Amino acid sequence: MPISIFGFRALWSPFFLAAIVLLILIYFGIAAYFRKSARYPAPDKKQAACFIAAMAILYIVKGSPLDLLGHIMFSIHMVQMSVLYLVAAPLMMLGLPVWMWEKAARLPVIKTIFRFFKHPVITVSGFNIAFSFYHIPSIFDYIKVVPVLHSMYTIILFGLAVLMWRPLIISSPGQYQLNGLKKIAYLFSSAILLTPACGLIIFAQSPVYQTYQDGAMWLKSMHLCVPAEMLSQLGRNGSPMLFSPLPVLEDQQLGGVMMKLVQEVVYGFVLFRIFFAWAKKEQEEADAETDMMLKERSQLFEAHNGN
Repeated sequence: MPISIFGFRALWSPFFLAAIVLLILIYFGIAAYFRKSARYPAPDKKQAACFIAAMAILYIVKGSPLDLLGHIMFSIHMVQMSVLYLVAAPLMMLGLPVWMWEKAARLPVIKTIFRFFKHPVITVSGFNIAFSFYHIPSIFDYIKVVPVLHSMYTIILFGLAVLMWRPLIISSPGQYQLNGLKKIAYLFSSAILLTPACGLIIFAQSPVYQTYQDGAMWLKSMHLCVPAEMLSQLGRNGSPMLFSPLPVLEDQQLGGVMMKLVQEVVYGFVLFRIFFAWAKKEQEEADAETDMMLKERSQLFEAHNGN
């Protein structure tokens, strides 16, 4: 059965699109205001492109038909989660100038949060524990059928993802700084911490999430993105199997694989950038030290010949 029966509003989320456009306007409005009044540098082209890309990905993940499919197929849901927290979050951070971070860090609530999540061990543990906790079947099914809880937990996870990426992306006063090797260890730790949750999903011998197999619970979860009058057309016999091309168990296992695959691709790319940036810095420092030694020897040689 085609998902088009759910209607334009459920497929394209026009109100969410308006919110995304508003966020982009606020971003450029804040940049213009502080550039004019306080002479802060405006976001450069790369930063602006990263922020707009993050907002576009955010809409695709949570506002396009992909969001609707994520309530029908668990594998699509896991792709959503991985792209939202591992791609959109760091891109958004790369789009914010350092002075925006510093101003945000002075706000009372955010300042307290940043202080608590100052140490990398807490930041990397916080996101991965919250993510794993969310995918405990009983908790997952409960949150999925309560729209307010689902929205709140999604926002909390996104905030924790931002805090997890912060030591790798933002260099600001009062923050624990990671060098090249520590950044590599940090990413490996994150990958290891997420593995048990993905492993339990991949190697489960039966479906574990009722909201992707039980018709009544699925209909409740669909209230997150589909108007009630549209769902009423399905009646009590509605089921995700009417729209999914995969059996529930295979879809669930594919979801775990996709989450881990996206994580490995993103982390692999970041590790590549970190390693070569670190290697380049080490080489530049070695070259500078060599040049200094050669200069000192040259000065000593000239002084000796002068005597």
